[in-house]
Order: sequence, then C-alpha cells, then structure tokens
Amino acid sequence: MSGADRPLIVRLRHWVGDVVLGVPALRLLQLHGYRLQLLGKPWAGALLAGEGWEVMPMPAQRRDRIALLRRLKQEAQAADPSFGRRVNSLLLPFSFSSALESRLVGLRSLGYAYEGRRLLLHRCLPRPRGVHELQAYWQLACELTGAHGQPPPRSIDLRVEPAAIEAAQRRLAAARMAPGFVLLCPFAGGTYDGRDKRWPLFAAFAVAAARAWQRPLVLCPGPNEVDEARQHFPDTVILERVNLGEYAALLKSCALMVSNDTGPGHLAAAVNAPLLSVLGPTDVAQWGPWGPDVHVCPQSEPGQWPSVDDVIDLGRRLLQRPH
Repeated sequence: MSGADRPLIVRLRHWVGDVVLGVPALRLLQLHGYRLQLLGKPWAGALLAGEGWEVMPMPAQRRDRIALLRRLKQEAQAADPSFGRRVNSLLLPFSFSSALESRLVGLRSLGYAYEGRRLLLHRCLPRPRGVHELQAYWQLACELTGAHGQPPPRSIDLRVEPAAIEAAQRRLAAARMAPGFVLLCPFAGGTYDGRDKRWPLFAAFAVAAARAWQRPLVLCPGPNEVDEARQHFPDTVILERVNLGEYAALLKSCALMVSNDTGPGHLAAAVNAPLLSVLGPTDVAQWGPWGPDVHVCPQSEPGQWPSVDDVIDLGRRLLQRPH
C-alpha cells in the first residue's frame, strides 16, 4: 500500500493528551503513503508543527464544519480519482456528531463503533477494552494500512519545531532561568469517573518542593489558569501565553516535570522529558503518560492521591540521577 499519495481526512480529538497519543498512528499512516489532512482544535497546529503537519481548525458551527468537509472532499477527489472508492476519512473522536457530519458529506469513514454510530461509518471496529488509549488509535491506523500485529513504538519522540525551541530559549533568557528548573502543571480539565483530576495538595507541595529541592519552579498556565497560578503558586516563575510548541521545547530543557493527569504531562512524556506523574482516580493502564522516562507516584490504595512527602521523595531521587 505504500508509495501512493492518497489524501486522508483525519479528525483529531479535542484534548492535548489525546492528540499527543495519536501521533504514532498518524506517522504510520503517513509511512504507508497517506497524505494527511488534519482537522482539529486551533492549538493543535503549534503542537504538531515539528512533525511538518498542518492542522486546519474545525469551525465551531456544524454547518461550517460540513462546508469545510465538503470542500476538502471535492479537492481530494480532484487530486485522487480513487478517493471516493476507498476509506478516505479517519475519525479519532468517538463522538456521534463526528460520524454524522462525515456521513452527511459522503465521506467513507473508519472509526470505532460507539454512541450508536455504527451505521454512519463505512468501516468500524469495536472499541477496544483493556488497552492504552495510544494503542486504540494505533489499532485504527493498523486497520487502515494493513499493518496488523505491528506493535506501537515504546516512545512517541514528538518532534519540536526549531522556531519553537528558539522562542523557548528567549523566554528562559528573559526570565533569567538557568538549566535545572522544574516545570509544574497543577491544572487539569474535566474529571475521571466523576472525580476531579487535580491533586488537592499541589499548592502545598510546591511550597515544600521549593524548599526541599532548591530549584526554580516554573508554571505555564493557559489563558484561563493565570489567576489561579498567581493566587496559589506565588513563589513560582509564571510564563504566560506559551503555545504548545514552545511548551514542548521548554519541557526538553527542564530537569523534571511534575504533573496531574493532563495534556502537558502527556506532552512531557512525548518529548522524553523526565516526568513525575501524580494520578488519583485516573486508570494508569489506559491513560498513563507514554514514554521511557515516566514515573507514576505510587498510591497507598488504587484511586487514592499520594502524600506530599511521597512526591517530594520520588522527585528528589529523580533529580539526583546522573545525566
């Protein structure tokens, strides 16, 4: 199947961690000759720029999304006469709406049977159970490429755009930040199994970590997180308006990241930054960060948060490792 240049319309998921975990699947598709036309959130472009992929922002209104999909379909048909006779769309989201919009446009989509959308998909697979989410995306790519049985890579190795690296270096220089700093991400969107994914002791931990580790602590809050960062983490260096490409570059320069179950944690693992992951209710087997230098702080009981002392001790051991 390789050697062709076949357009493939791919809808990305709506969370940073999901997009990061989908990178190996996208690379596999590209390796097998698919020309990726990625659709996703506006921030996804900066996140994936180092891979050389452009991401078209998905409009907020359904009628505008359908118009965009229809235009992409027409352009792809003009470039590839076989476009309409094969699977030509991959849906990484599990939502009913993504399948419905693709069907209304006449795309032949592959995705997981979920939320009653089986009849809307041209080809569907049962949603897998008991596997990591990266493996779920990988299985879709294997189904489309015929690479059945090929295991996913052990490391994502997300590429970072040179311009993002330069921008990150300028930020660090402006903040007079030397190597050896620790990045913190106390923020998290949504819940897991109805429970908050934010470690309730993160602010107390930051105070203790600054004293115990004697290293600068850095936060990169999102637009809606700046006030919280200033209020609860006043002794940290706060870098505002950092896009995800720059964030990835900062992670490559840090000595350690400490994070909740959230997108920047997955991003740290993807660029092989040392990551101390503090998880409470999250199922590690399905949603744990994927990478060679990921360390999940042990829990006294499944679903329980670790103590401040436990995180401090594990972080100290990680920071003392030889480089």
